[in-house]
Amino acid sequence: MTKSLRTQQRQATAERWLGTSVTLQPASSDASFRSYFRAQRGASTWIIMDAPPAQEDCRPFVEMSQRLIAAGVQAPRVIEQNFDEGFLLLDDFGNTDYLQVLDSRTAPELYADAARALHQIQQAPCDGLPAYDEQLLRREIQLFPQWLLSEHLGEVLDDSFYRHWSALGDTLVDSALSQPQVLVHRDYHSRNLMRTDNNNPGVLDFQDAVKGPVTYDPVSLFRDCYIQWPEEDTENWLQSFRLQHPNEAIEQIDASLWQHWCDLMGVQRHLKAAGIFCRLLHRDGKNGYMADIPRTLSHITRVARRHPSLNWLAGFIDDIAPRLSVR
Repeated sequence: MTKSLRTQQRQATAERWLGTSVTLQPASSDASFRSYFRAQRGASTWIIMDAPPAQEDCRPFVEMSQRLIAAGVQAPRVIEQNFDEGFLLLDDFGNTDYLQVLDSRTAPELYADAARALHQIQQAPCDGLPAYDEQLLRREIQLFPQWLLSEHLGEVLDDSFYRHWSALGDTLVDSALSQPQVLVHRDYHSRNLMRTDNNNPGVLDFQDAVKGPVTYDPVSLFRDCYIQWPEEDTENWLQSFRLQHPNEAIEQIDASLWQHWCDLMGVQRHLKAAGIFCRLLHRDGKNGYMADIPRTLSHITRVARRHPSLNWLAGFIDDIAPRLSVR
């Protein structure tokens, strides 16, 4: 069987960087057009990021890697780069992500390490990064009606829906923009954190970082779309993250205000995520995320029921939940 041109390019690039004895094996892929390959030469291994330049730009990854490493975060070093063809040679953090090893026994230590690294990220300079502004927040919220409701469920959305949706968007955006603004990873969760022996965790998938709300990444970490904990645990972890923050102004935020911000930020994130999971199915042919939608929506309904401004959303999700399935 003839190798594809992309496969040939990838192998040629690996051999140019590491020698003709290097072998490549698939390591992982993600929800973008990027894919990752483990390059091995003898006992040494590296990761090659394959990011087709027509769909992906490697430059933000390189810039953010340097920014995070300077802040003390264990991000993969970019050892070699080929922007024209879309390849990077990176440190290899191994095969074990947080999702594989998180349980009630390991969670305290692993989350403490992840919170420490996130504090470092939030202390890093965010000058020059795109703003998580009203336009971006609203565009992300619209992924839910566009891809989950219209495309996946075939819902015909009427004026009444859009009145409620507009009011919901106002509430979520106002809350996000009122928060202290920090460097936001945007996908800080169990599948992007690698368990490492030193300076745990290894942090991946940071190329879409922005300057935005302080609660976005801690909510992403502790109210993860891929794993669920008792509500008491997540609330304690979120409050501990605030109380241990190296920025005194964030540490001193009122506990009830912090929870309010976390709740509304989580609704925005989980609406976006559920929409993206459906987009991955219908646009990209990737159905591996559909099983995560019920858990993602449960994060929304759990907090929506304690906020009068979100009661409509909780009821709406309850109504559509029985119809959600992989199609």
